[in-house]
Amino acid sequence: MGKVKATVSIPDENILSRIYVIRGEKVMLDRDLAELYDVNTKVLKQQVKRNINRFPKDFMFQLSKNEFEDWRSQFVTSNSDRMGLRHTPFAFTEQGVAMLSSILNSERAINTNIQIIRLFTKMRKLILSQKHLYDKIVNIEKRVDIQDGQISGLFELIEKSQEMKPEPRKKIGFKIKGEE
Repeated sequence: MGKVKATVSIPDENILSRIYVIRGEKVMLDRDLAELYDVNTKVLKQQVKRNINRFPKDFMFQLSKNEFEDWRSQFVTSNSDRMGLRHTPFAFTEQGVAMLSSILNSERAINTNIQIIRLFTKMRKLILSQKHLYDKIVNIEKRVDIQDGQISGLFELIEKSQEMKPEPRKKIGFKIKGEE
């Protein structure tokens, strides 16, 4: 009998925590993918650069310096961690992650890739199944915006009315002679 190779399964939460929204796209960064695939980030980047024609802009992009600083500032990183972040990382969309499977041939990379693609698919299905909730939230936001405008208008009227000094009123009612 042949040997059965054990596949390493990564907890879904571990993968989901590494999916970011950058430029309105759900992406994974090269260093996270390299760690999941159990390869050096440098090796992953070299393979991508050797096969750059497989990665159009909608599959992969490099973070700008501002995006990189914003992303990095969201996480507390140690000095040793920052040393590994000298260069702006590549961000891979779902299609880019799928394309990585064609250039990384290790069994772990292939199995991890399949798992990541399945998670992206689950996320998309979940988002589509919750469209009615999204529509409700959008409608509530619109109403709140309208109400905010109306409330602001009321406050302006109240402030203006407080600035105006009313004219003294004539006394009305029963008058006794000698009192005036």
